[in-house]
Amino acid sequence: MTWSSLPPRPDFAAIEAAAATSAERRKTIMALIGDLNFSWTNNESLFIYVLRLLLGTDDMSAAIVFSTLNTTRARLDLVTRLAKAHVTDVRLRREISRIVATFSKLTHLRNELTHCIFVVDEHGAITDTQTMKIEESRRRMRFGVRHPFDDARIQELTAAIGELNGLNRKIWDLLPQLEAHRNGPAGRPAGDAGASTGS
Repeated sequence: MTWSSLPPRPDFAAIEAAAATSAERRKTIMALIGDLNFSWTNNESLFIYVLRLLLGTDDMSAAIVFSTLNTTRARLDLVTRLAKAHVTDVRLRREISRIVATFSKLTHLRNELTHCIFVVDEHGAITDTQTMKIEESRRRMRFGVRHPFDDARIQELTAAIGELNGLNRKIWDLLPQLEAHRNGPAGRPAGDAGASTGS
């Protein structure tokens, strides 16, 4: 038999024959991942309205800016920089920073579960995720790191969904406050003179 450095090809027939025994847990995991993506996407899309208010523009223009920046990190960086440039209310600017930081943290989990290999055992049960990206630190680079998909991981996923749901409400609460701040007391978009004051 020829030696290969590739991982062994799974015995798909055996896994499929035994998969019924792990079906319920698999369905639970898939449902949680679906809920995570559902909640994450709804939150990310709300940043279009945050951008609209920070830019002082209309929905279409904000959506164009949002979609032109083709990574979540770039969109969040823009929100952060615009808030520093245009939001003089320190409390409001800190709330935007907290929202961005929380969403960034939850994005790491969403990205991991969206861009990974799900490792299954001989019964078709999901046992691990294998990260399909380079993890780089100052001392080394790693590829294909595995993380167990155990009960603790399910609890982490459930907690993240709850956090995203709470974050969604925080963004909706933020929008009218940001609109009022940007419109100023006259009820129209305020000028940015002095926008760099306050920290």
